[in-house]
Amino acid sequence: MSLIYWTSTGADFGPYTLGGQLWRILTSNYVHVGLFHILFNMWCLWNLGRLAERILGAWTYILTYTACGIAGSLASLWIHPGAVGAGASGAIFGLAGALITALYLGKLPYPRQMLSGLLRSLLSFAGYNLFFGAVVPGIDNSAHIGGLIVGLAIGALLASQLNEAPEKRRAHERLMFTIVALFLIGFGVFVKKQSGWVVEKYRQLNSSGQETREP
Repeated sequence: MSLIYWTSTGADFGPYTLGGQLWRILTSNYVHVGLFHILFNMWCLWNLGRLAERILGAWTYILTYTACGIAGSLASLWIHPGAVGAGASGAIFGLAGALITALYLGKLPYPRQMLSGLLRSLLSFAGYNLFFGAVVPGIDNSAHIGGLIVGLAIGALLASQLNEAPEKRRAHERLMFTIVALFLIGFGVFVKKQSGWVVEKYRQLNSSGQETREP
């Protein structure tokens, strides 16, 4: 089945997303291509999500997941504007990145051996899957890297506040996620300028009856 089919379910596709259907930047993080795809990602999310919720808190976990997923979608649109993108991988990589910097920089009340073990596992997860994405055709590593970078930044910004009083921490998180949102808006404007040409190209190909291919 062609990946174009998945555009009807909310997947990311440059000609549609950059052509006005901006909601695909978010919904593509909840659409998966096939049973194995969703099972693997949900297994990763089950493991990383439980740890992220424990370390970061429920709402911070959700906001981090969402921000990293959007970053992954935007990175994919920037690098591969003509490809169809779907899956939670960018958001999952972002959670891994946030946990890496939060655990490394934050002074958490856990045994050092436990923290070292968690960091090794997270680094192995990120490294192995980035390598896997680089050598296996059809995997969008740009989404992985985009989500990971934003996750690393979020974790670094959160680290110093993880042991603060709830009121102070919430104020810090509100400011931080406002900054992250502004960054994502700016990144989205940049991607639109860089990759917006794909919208017109897609229209031209359709009007001439040619097959749509990734640029």
